[in-house]
Amino acid sequence: MGGREEREAVARLKRGEIGGLETLVRRHHLRAVRAAYLVVGDRGLAEEIAQSAFVKAYERIGSFDPSRPFGPWFSRIVINDSITVASGRKKTVYLDELRGPTGLLDPEPGPQERAERSDEERRVRRALEELPPAQRGAVVQRYFLGMSEAEMAQHGGAPPGTIKSRLHAARRSLAKMLGPRLLATPAVGRADQDPREAKDAR
Repeated sequence: MGGREEREAVARLKRGEIGGLETLVRRHHLRAVRAAYLVVGDRGLAEEIAQSAFVKAYERIGSFDPSRPFGPWFSRIVINDSITVASGRKKTVYLDELRGPTGLLDPEPGPQERAERSDEERRVRRALEELPPAQRGAVVQRYFLGMSEAEMAQHGGAPPGTIKSRLHAARRSLAKMLGPRLLATPAVGRADQDPREAKDAR
């Protein structure tokens, strides 16, 4: 879906036409679920957060500047809600969930490569679980969603100094837990991959 179709969908929402939401859901649902999953560590909760975020986007579309991309604005809603949910949950390592998603995997890797990458991803997910929710959210925005620090600040996340501080602290913690090699390419997967694809890597 091109930018024109997305802009038309936003315009429809601004006119009160809820049908415009269908277009945006098709483009952003999977990415939203993956981002939420990386923060909360639970696929069911991630689905709920994504669904709720679309409702909030519809309710708040009047405050959205249509001259800007919809994705970063919507992603901020997802990340904020994910951090809120994660902050209210007991610190738990979700061993089943940590086996996936497997975004590092090539379409047809060999058995040995598949096993090695799956192990690396489990290590990264355990390390992410150790971070405070706000730092986890910052890592997901920066490295999974590909947002710059300026974009993170622009879309209401936090002041630039706070964002820099969170990312610096998160990188330092992850480096201690993972070492520089894994940290250089965070194993948080592709933005377009469904968490259910984890089954294929087991």
